[in-house]
Amino acid sequence: MRKVVGGFFLFTGGIHLGIVAADPQFYAAFANEAVFPLVTEAWHQVFMAQPAGWGLALAVGEATLGVLLLRGGTAAKVGWLGVITFHLGLMLFGWGFWLWSVPFLAIVLPAALKDLRSRRPTGGSYSSPARVASSS
Repeated sequence: MRKVVGGFFLFTGGIHLGIVAADPQFYAAFANEAVFPLVTEAWHQVFMAQPAGWGLALAVGEATLGVLLLRGGTAAKVGWLGVITFHLGLMLFGWGFWLWSVPFLAIVLPAALKDLRSRRPTGGSYSSPARVASSS
């Protein structure tokens, strides 16, 4: 699942690159249905003040999360955290985004937890506090 999500985020980073190249004003209506009026206002005052720059930042951010997930190991931890945070933030942009984000998170959260648990160090140099205390 980690590689699928990583590849998906690389793909969506490319989508944002295409939007910026074609017409950054495409982003103008993105926050019109936001849950809180503050989100809509901030979107128009901040993001739409420089939509090409912010769109490129979004493209780089999503692509970076994809690369972190594809790389695996410790980098994947940061990637999973970023992907989950991204989708929680996306939900601020309107109830329609909940239709995407809730099912996505319902699939990704268990996959992320399973992936992260499988990467825990075991044996060897890893000692839990309980093991250290009991061996003293």
